Amino acid sequence: MIARLRRIASTVADSFWIVPAIVIVAAIGLAEGLVAVDRAGLLAGLLLDNRWLYNGGATGARTLLGAVASSTIGVAGTVFSITIASLSLAAGQMGPRLLRNFVRDRGNQVTLGVFLGTFSYALMVLRNVRTSGEGEFIPHLSMSVGIALAFVCVGTLVYFVGHTASRINVDTVIDLVAGDLTAAIKRLTMRDPEPGTSAPQLGEAVFTVPDARRGYLKHLDADGLADWAAKNATTLQLLVRPGDCVFPGAVIALITPAIAGAGNAIRAATALAKERVSDEDLEYAVRQLVEVAVRALSPGINDPNTAMSVLDRMGAALCELAPRHLHSGRWSRDGRVVLVVPAVDYDGLTNAMLDMIRQNAASSTSVLIRFVEVLTAVAGCERDAGRLATLRRHADLALGDGVRNMTTPADLDELRRRHARLVAMIADGPACLARLERPESVSAGGATKG
Repeated sequence: MIARLRRIASTVADSFWIVPAIVIVAAIGLAEGLVAVDRAGLLAGLLLDNRWLYNGGATGARTLLGAVASSTIGVAGTVFSITIASLSLAAGQMGPRLLRNFVRDRGNQVTLGVFLGTFSYALMVLRNVRTSGEGEFIPHLSMSVGIALAFVCVGTLVYFVGHTASRINVDTVIDLVAGDLTAAIKRLTMRDPEPGTSAPQLGEAVFTVPDARRGYLKHLDADGLADWAAKNATTLQLLVRPGDCVFPGAVIALITPAIAGAGNAIRAATALAKERVSDEDLEYAVRQLVEVAVRALSPGINDPNTAMSVLDRMGAALCELAPRHLHSGRWSRDGRVVLVVPAVDYDGLTNAMLDMIRQNAASSTSVLIRFVEVLTAVAGCERDAGRLATLRRHADLALGDGVRNMTTPADLDELRRRHARLVAMIADGPACLARLERPESVSAGGATKG
């Protein structure tokens, strides 16, 4: 149930229509409230004597409100149609999955809400305006606020054009996705290591738990599922983690001993979605960044600078991860491991970050050199021996690609020098830079006597 509630909350948060709907409802409520104040006549004299506020007749009020309503709805439709077209072109270069960032963007949602809210406000006030033949009623306060909202729409339009132009810039998109990755690292990793727990021995009497659903695992209530396993004195091992695909009829978990209702407990603790989008999936933002880099390295685009920008963000993320610890995927109750979930390890995370970029950049000298430079910077932040070995492995792979594909000896020598810096960084830490950067000493035979 908790997983399903999280899925609903995540869906609502990602929905484009929630903020505009709230603004529209607020605008309708504001219109009704101000019209009620106008009907009470509390501010009539003050408004009629103020030259900055509306003091015209009913015909002018209807014309003005009609102009505000028609212009706001027209501008809203035109601007957003053009924006969708430009984003479609941008998606061809950066990847269609990045359109989700436009949908989630609060600036775009508020902009649409302001236009549609002003339109709704104007309609609600317009329906209350009466000429002398109908029993004259002119809501002066409501009209004045309507004029102010029209100027707000003008300012919002200027903001929206600049905001959208910056959002479809590739560097801005990379920064946004990198921010998501940094937030995921802080949310899904720990500052302190977990207490040491050994993997449970399921023994020979292992029973399978199939699942008839299909989709991607979006949310997992691991604590609730661990409580259920502890209560029923069983050990449960899930075969999927958030972000993985669940195939209909495939085995989703192993259990020992078998307990009736295990399938129902797993279904209650998990929520699936049609897309591979999960706030609990550390690799989701990584895949988005990798897609930008791979598309940039394609022959049709051939933009190595974008790929190098993505590598810089990957390096920054790995430096953020250096002092933190990844979850082991084991949940214990009363000193006994009752639930095991596949967990992201450092090797798997770096493979997801770097492998596809390196493979597509095998013939790009500048990207391979930057690849090794980024790994060197990360090695300066990282002191865990296992993680350093992983960084060295990726650097060795990059060097191997360079040896096979680089035809210019000078380029290959430069890559080898970068690789040597990485090896020195892993061996001696940042202190090695002073030795590597020290100018060569003048030989004794070349010295002259004073």
